[in-house]
Amino acid sequence: MKKINAANSPGAFVVIAEFVVKEGLMDTFLTHAFDDARHSVDEEPGCLQFDVLRTPEVANGVLFYEVYSSKEAFDDHLATPHVARFRAILPDHLEAERPVRMLARL
Repeated sequence: MKKINAANSPGAFVVIAEFVVKEGLMDTFLTHAFDDARHSVDEEPGCLQFDVLRTPEVANGVLFYEVYSSKEAFDDHLATPHVARFRAILPDHLEAERPVRMLARL
């Protein structure tokens, strides 16, 4: 896995996606989430960071913190087979999906 210090990436495009996973499906959801994250970092030159995090204030909450070199790199990410695989499992695994937040790093 490539190691990039995303903290030193001014102007990077940051994406925060939040999910609430159905009771009893966290393990399989996380398997798919880590597959998406691993492929993103390993195979996409524009993906600088992809963290899968638990949100303790929300039962069964998961947050993705993703950093891309540009908005275009994120758009490229959305067209990959691993994102399609991940999106395909969401209807069966999610109780809720929060609106995605997109930010520009200063």
